[in-house]
Amino acid sequence: MRLTQWTDYTLRVLMYCAACEGRAQPVTISEIADNYSISRSHLTKIVQELAAQKLLETTRGRGGGMRLMKAPHEINLGAVVRATETDFTMVECFDPTTNQCRLSPHCGLKGILNQAMQSYFSVLDGVSLADLVAVPAATVASPKSRRMAAVPGLPTVPG
Repeated sequence: MRLTQWTDYTLRVLMYCAACEGRAQPVTISEIADNYSISRSHLTKIVQELAAQKLLETTRGRGGGMRLMKAPHEINLGAVVRATETDFTMVECFDPTTNQCRLSPHCGLKGILNQAMQSYFSVLDGVSLADLVAVPAATVASPKSRRMAAVPGLPTVPG
């Protein structure tokens, strides 16, 4: 299974906000865009969706930005992936409305792949956002300017 770019960027936004949680100034879209070389307009859509899901609190205007609405340990990775991914149909036979496979009645592949997906989500369900952030939030200093060069412990280039 491969995560979409949307989910990848969603996780980066959440991780960045978690790493900056102890900072006085909120995180800005421009800050994340600059650090990860991601389009600001793309990030804006992601941030809006995360705000609608009650994961981020956003403030407009000068001095505005975003902060996590929940503690990092309360944000479950499995729930985030389920909310951001749109298609878990690994093979045609997972969707009974479009299944044209003639082997379906006698095939064990669907069951094995379904078991693998359940295992995948079982692992993700056991991980919180706090588990993904290696550096304690208290060690992330507030930037001198609104732009921050990098957050210690988080990659500065797309992975």
